[in-house]
Amino acid sequence: MRRLFAGGLSALALAGCTVGPTYHKPQVSAPAAWRETQPPAESTPGTASADPQWWKLFNDPLLTRLENEVAASNLDLKAASLRLMQSQAERRIASAAQFPHAEANASYGRERASTNGVLGLLGTMEREGTGSIASGTQGFGPTALPGSVGNPSFNLPQYGMNASWEVDLWGHVRRQVEAATAAMHATEEMRRDILVSLMAETAQDYIDLRATQTQIGILEHNIAIATNSVRLTTLRLQQGAATRLDVAEATGQLHTFTARLAPLKAQATHLLNALSFLVAREPGALDAGLGPVAPIPVVPATIPVGLPSELAERRPDIRMAADRLHAATASIGVAIADFFPRITLSGSLDVQALQFSGLGSWASRQYGFGPTATLPIFEGGRLTGQLHLRRAQQKEAATMFQRTVLKAWQEIDDAMADFTAAQKRRDELTEAVHENEIAVETAKAQYVQGSSDFLNVLTLQNALLSSQSAQADAEAHVADAVTRLYRAVGGGWQDLYPEKKAKKHG
Repeated sequence: MRRLFAGGLSALALAGCTVGPTYHKPQVSAPAAWRETQPPAESTPGTASADPQWWKLFNDPLLTRLENEVAASNLDLKAASLRLMQSQAERRIASAAQFPHAEANASYGRERASTNGVLGLLGTMEREGTGSIASGTQGFGPTALPGSVGNPSFNLPQYGMNASWEVDLWGHVRRQVEAATAAMHATEEMRRDILVSLMAETAQDYIDLRATQTQIGILEHNIAIATNSVRLTTLRLQQGAATRLDVAEATGQLHTFTARLAPLKAQATHLLNALSFLVAREPGALDAGLGPVAPIPVVPATIPVGLPSELAERRPDIRMAADRLHAATASIGVAIADFFPRITLSGSLDVQALQFSGLGSWASRQYGFGPTATLPIFEGGRLTGQLHLRRAQQKEAATMFQRTVLKAWQEIDDAMADFTAAQKRRDELTEAVHENEIAVETAKAQYVQGSSDFLNVLTLQNALLSSQSAQADAEAHVADAVTRLYRAVGGGWQDLYPEKKAKKHG
């Protein structure tokens, strides 16, 4: 017992050895400031820390409420939370191998031993007058009850417990737990990445809905103007001051404007349905709340996005790629540990008797304990192939991490360029609308005075409608650019809603 105890202590002393490469968090090089490819516009990105609930910058209570509903009810996010729970359970399963395994057992059997089997070596043969098993109070042997033929059945009740524990000499189990922990963290970052995408998608759909409603309002206003033009030309035709051509041209323009209305209303319905789906509700569920016309959200003068050095901490896809690299690195240690001996300490204690009355006797005990060592000798190249596989997977994970970081910088740079360009386009179109409005009013006055034909009025009216539609579209593009910018810098990844938080195991 003393020698066994000393051996166990020696094994525990060696258990601190862990084979395989040690993971080091990769460093992300970042510029000191965001790159500016165009002159600053009216609204510019700032280096102040970004509010995780960045959509509040629009000061739109309906949008804020919608974002909260999506975070609480979205089915994709719920599915991601369930995947995180599964990953946490897998990590718990892997960590259980660090601890001893113990179980209790009890059994009862009615048995009969074969006289032509092992018992024949003990002198008990079939149909011998003096050979049989004992009455149940003694073991098998050549002395048996007189007159018995063969071996009678007997009862065999027993109970006890056994335990085993793998001495993790080379860190095989520790590396498995490390890999499972990193995989769990990667799943958590995946859930956060889904949350970031959902927040941006919700804001974009909402902005597009308001832009579509604005387009409908512009078109309806122009339809009303075209209707008045039809009345005006009809009246002038009756007075002899206009021709039938003027009436036809005015009527044709009216029908052209009216034809654009139905597709815009269908687009608004699609966006309402998309938002209903994001909050896990049926089509039409948000019509009452979002159906009334509201303006396109206004972008503030400064958009806080933080510093470039914060990118690795904000972008969940970068954090996820780092966790996957960590898991792949730990898996190499698992593959290397498979080449080394594995030692398991095991023991059992049972109580067994041929009669139930003997189960309470200490003399009925039986036990066994000791170490078991296994060493792979020939695996046909399986272990070597597995190690090569794990190393290749680790190199792939490192490459994907670099790709993810580079892609993040590209998305941010593109988003900032789009944000500036969208503002400049909006400003130019705003001026175009103002000038087109003056031109239309001037042409109408000239037509009434008879100094210009009606075709000039129609041409300018079409130009005004086009510029008004483009200006509304540009206004929406500016707000959309903000959502894409925050998506690029990883805004909104924090777990803001306690009911959606998942416990993170270290």
